[in-house]
Amino acid sequence: MAEAESDRQRAIQSEADSHSGAGMPADHVEISADPLSLDAVVARCHDDGAGAIVTFVGITRNVFEGKKVLKLEYECYVPMAERKLLELCGLVRGRWDITKIAIAHRTGTVPVGESSVIIAVSSVHRKEALEATHYAIDELKATVPIWKKEFFEGGDVWKENAEQRREPLPPPSSL
Repeated sequence: MAEAESDRQRAIQSEADSHSGAGMPADHVEISADPLSLDAVVARCHDDGAGAIVTFVGITRNVFEGKKVLKLEYECYVPMAERKLLELCGLVRGRWDITKIAIAHRTGTVPVGESSVIIAVSSVHRKEALEATHYAIDELKATVPIWKKEFFEGGDVWKENAEQRREPLPPPSSL
């Protein structure tokens, strides 16, 4: 199973490389049932020409709306979700002058305290990386078909992100 997952990741990275254009660094997207590593995602964004790497880490919290959360479970159709993540990387690149972008998302069971999603963006200056990271997590939640089931004391429920009830947003214009 791990070998098949590694083959899939090589294929996704190869596809990102082929879409990135001459001289442009590759985007990295990853969907994994294994725990995510912040260090590994950040390492994919490291570049000696970048003055900033900004990260967002979404973590399973232990309480939501007064209910004790036991765990989260994520499901997706991996090829579709990976394609949407690559599209999101393209949208980010189309608006901000970033160096590299890496997005990793969990599937399966994610216990309290573990990461569900990690986004890292590097750029020459911090402003671009900060804005791009903020946009990326909001659009990921709104447009990437990854579904979340929350298990809490006394029950469970499929959760919809509020962002999923709106149309995708274009990247904001610079102020």
